[in-house]
Amino acid sequence: MRIGLGIDFHRFAPGRRLVLGGVEIPHGLGLAGHSDADVLLHAICDALLGAAALGDIGQHFPTDDPAYEGISSLELLRRTVALLAEAGYTPCQADAVVVAEQPQIAAHVPTMRERIAAALGAEMHAVSVKATTPEGMGALGRGEGIGAWAVALIRGVSSRSSPRSQGRPSKQRDRRPII
Repeated sequence: MRIGLGIDFHRFAPGRRLVLGGVEIPHGLGLAGHSDADVLLHAICDALLGAAALGDIGQHFPTDDPAYEGISSLELLRRTVALLAEAGYTPCQADAVVVAEQPQIAAHVPTMRERIAAALGAEMHAVSVKATTPEGMGALGRGEGIGAWAVALIRGVSSRSSPRSQGRPSKQRDRRPII
């Protein structure tokens, strides 16, 4: 089992849709970004990639690549899960928190969890999404954007065809330091 942490922030921008957890949220402003700017899913992608020591979302889906312009972050999450599978890992659990003064997302959380679980190939009970406000502190507290933090748990899978079984330890104990 391995654990990863992901953090992401996006500023509000006029003329864009607000998408969080794969769900379009009614709001006067969207988030600025190259993709759909789903800050929640970006944090989850980074947590998964970090757990597998595969870098970060920007390395795999760069903002200067036109292929990712306007792309759904649910698709980026599915591609992240595929990268994990290639490395011999599968997601077990994701726990995330959205930090924003606005909008209220509680009514959308069940649908977010459902969509995230589907993209992860996990049960809904393995996905947690929460929200809090920064109580007026800092840029998020001034309502300039939204932040998200995520923690992901992954596990190694044994597969003769995975790159993990080709030259890297699979069933043998990994003797690398945990830190």
